Parts: sequence; structure tokens; C-alpha cells
Amino acid sequence: MQERSPWARRARGIIAVLAGLSALPALADITLKASHQFPGGKGDVRDEMVQIIAREVAAAKVGLEIKVYPGASLVKAAEQWKAMQTGQIDMSSFPLDYASGFHPQFGATLMPGLVKNHAHAQRLNKSPFMAEMRKIIEQGGARVLADAWLAGAFGAKDKCIRAPEDVKGMKIRSAGSTFAEMWASAGGSIVSIASNEVYNALQQGVISGTDTSTGSMVSFRLYEQLGCVTTPGDHALWFMYEPVLISQRSWDKLNDAQKAALTAASQKAEAYFAAESAKLDEKMNEAFKKAGKQVIELDEAQFKAWRAVAERSSYKAFAEKVPGGKELIEKALSVQ
Repeated sequence: MQERSPWARRARGIIAVLAGLSALPALADITLKASHQFPGGKGDVRDEMVQIIAREVAAAKVGLEIKVYPGASLVKAAEQWKAMQTGQIDMSSFPLDYASGFHPQFGATLMPGLVKNHAHAQRLNKSPFMAEMRKIIEQGGARVLADAWLAGAFGAKDKCIRAPEDVKGMKIRSAGSTFAEMWASAGGSIVSIASNEVYNALQQGVISGTDTSTGSMVSFRLYEQLGCVTTPGDHALWFMYEPVLISQRSWDKLNDAQKAALTAASQKAEAYFAAESAKLDEKMNEAFKKAGKQVIELDEAQFKAWRAVAERSSYKAFAEKVPGGKELIEKALSVQ
């Protein structure tokens, strides 16, 4: 029987169009898992850096969501790099030196005296040194979304550490092997303990000094145990590179709009971190002063004395043991 109603014919046409659309492949939203070891929701600038990226990407409405797993809740701190390679996670913020077991060149990003202050760190980001570092990261199957350098300090229970001779005979805990080599060369005795054990170790006399980030100096309340702290100032010895990375495999899954949104969000997060990281130093200084402890800075002569120690210990070992290590250090030192 012939269909006479124009409404019936129109309805039948719409149904045919919808049936055709349903046969087309759907554009599925992509969810990325971002993991890091830092406290979530407690004002940690490294967590906030990743949260900014997640919020900005969501606001862009490009079919991309980033789920953040803070506090090593998904992957342990030292396993972030491997977890990106295996596909367990897509993104991470962590100290790149943690992955130096896979790529020993990464040890240059926690090297005594290579980065002198926050402004110097920003100049270093645009240098051949960091271009080479990003190349190694990419060869390892990841890419940098946002740069981040965190300053650190060092201190002792019963003295101020100004010159190399000040650590002679001191039992000291170090955050990394390159600093341990420098302290040992100056006459210190290295004690290997986890960062969350430093407070008790100082309290019980297991160690009498330590180095760590300025943020950790406060979060672990080390101002209650150390009598004097050497703050970064203009001649810092301690800086650590803690970028936000994404695995190349995860990056390749994104379309152009998603890549653009993620890139823009990461640039905003990087600018935030650059502004906030220096404030961590100020917070540490205030915490130590409020506790009645001494806060000092290295002058240029003291800085050069320490760098000389690093050159004959940390730098020398890195140049001898790491492929391309000598060239990496030279590229970093060339940045004024």
C-alpha cells in the first residue's frame, strides 16, 4: 500500500539518516591517568601544577579528561618512569633523577652547583643542555609537557654549613648520589635513609645534617631538628628538575585539538610553578626563623669553593661513568 502521509515519509527519512549516523565510528573521549608522589589537596605546588593541567583541559571541552592520582596512590615514587613506559599511567610529575637508573644522563638534573637560582633555571630551560635532556627523554619514550625546577637547602643540628670544611666528620643524609659524592669528598660520612625518616634520624643522632628541597624542609618540620639552614639565595647549590611528562604512546593517541589543549594547559601550569617555587624558599626561611633557628646564604666565594669540591667529585664521576656526561655538564655550565 502506498504511503500517503507526508509526515510519515519525513519520519521514515529521519529514521534512515539516524540509522546511517549510528553506523559511523563514534569519537570516544580519552581519559589519561596522571600519577605523582606528592600530597594531594594540601597546597603542594607540584600537585597543583598537575591539577591545573587537568582543569584547563576539561574546560577546553575537546573530549579529553585527566584523572590525577596524588600521593603515590597508584604508582610508587621511584616507579613513575617505568609505569609510563608500560602503559600503567599516561602522565607523571616526578624528579627526573629518579629515572637515572634507566638513563644515567638524568643525574645531571640534580647536580651540585649547576643551577644557581630560579632566574638561572629559567635560562637553562632554553639552553642546549635542556635541549639534549629533552632529546634523551624522547628517546626513552616520553615528552616534556611542563618544565619545573625546585630549589633545595641543607642544614645541620649544631652548626651552619658555609664552607666545605664545615661538613668534615659530619654524618649527613643526601637526597641523591651526586650530592652524596660532594659531601663525602668534603669529609662527610653519608648515611642512606628515606626522606620520611630524616626527622627521627636527626632527633636520635643517627645523622647531624641533611639536604632536601625547601618544600620538604617545611613539610617534614625539619626546622624542629636543625639548628641552622643554608637557604638557596642567589648562590644555590641544590636544584632539582621535576617536570610533568607524558608517554609518547599516550601523546600519539590524541587528536590535534586535544594536543593543543594539553599544550596550552601545560604552559599555564609551568608559569604557575615558576612563580610559586621561589615562594617555597621564603616559606622555609620564615619557618626556621619563627622556630628561632639560623638562616644563612652562601656568598659567591663560598659557592665557588663548593663547586670546586663538586668538580673533583660529582662532576668527575659523572663525566667518567655516564655516556656524554662531560659534554652535558659543559653545556650546563656554559649558561650564565
